This record gives sequence, C-alpha cells and structure tokens, in this order.
Amino acid sequence: MDLILWRHAHAEDADAEGEDLDRVLTGRGEKEAARMGAWLDRRLPEGTKVLCSPARRCEQTVLALGRKYKLSEALAPDGEVDPLLALAQWPDARQHVVLVGHQPTLGRTVAKLLELPGGECPVRKGGLWWLRRRDRDGEPQTVVVAVMTPELA
Repeated sequence: MDLILWRHAHAEDADAEGEDLDRVLTGRGEKEAARMGAWLDRRLPEGTKVLCSPARRCEQTVLALGRKYKLSEALAPDGEVDPLLALAQWPDARQHVVLVGHQPTLGRTVAKLLELPGGECPVRKGGLWWLRRRDRDGEPQTVVVAVMTPELA
C-alpha cells in the first residue's frame, strides 16, 4: 500500500480571538497547494482514497488536488498516530491513501513507520512524504517513495 502524508500549505497565523480550525491559507499557501496538488494528481492512480483534516487550511490545500475527499476528525490538529494509521487502514488498504493534516502528527507518523530515533520528523508546510509498504524476502518494509516540497513541484 502507498500512504501519502501531505501537510497543509502556509496559513494565516493564529490570533488570540480566532478559532484554529478557521485559519485560511495565505496567498503563498494557495500557490503551494496548487503546485503540490498538480504534482500529486499526475502521479496518483484512479481510486486513491483522500482524507482531510476538518481545519479550513487543510481543506483548502486538498481542494487543489481536484479529487473527491472526506473530512475526518482523526486528522484534526494534535491528533494521535495510531488513529491516523487506522483511518488509512495501514498497512492493509488496497488503494493508495492521501492524508492531509498537521504537524506534529504527520511527522510522528513518518517517524513511527520508518522507525526513526526520537519519534519525530519534520514535515514542511505544503510538503509531503510518500511511503510504501512492501515485502522483501518475506519481511515487511516501509520505504520512502518520495519527499516533496512545493518549491520542487
């Protein structure tokens, strides 16, 4: 299975009065989302499952992909890794899965799947990690297919 972890693009800073879930993308963030969405859409097969945080900035990011998606509370800010992996049906899903969400949850997911020391991994705003689960000599492995940032898309 392929799992693509896509962090939302640059968004407005939080203010003391505003609701975090209502933050929107900046102009820069809109351009980042458009570049990454186009790059990703060219590479994803039909039937890819796309799931998104209910945060407005994530929904704006995923709209740039131009595919159907569903919102999921498991991808909300400050989520946990295990519910996120259960949502993606890792490692047993038959289709590719794209999860659009937040740091630090996405980075912790990368770290867990790749068994990185310290349990943390940075994921740039607007960037993604594409991971694949495969069997090699009868042993399951998680490999990195791509790490992409908007600047490179």
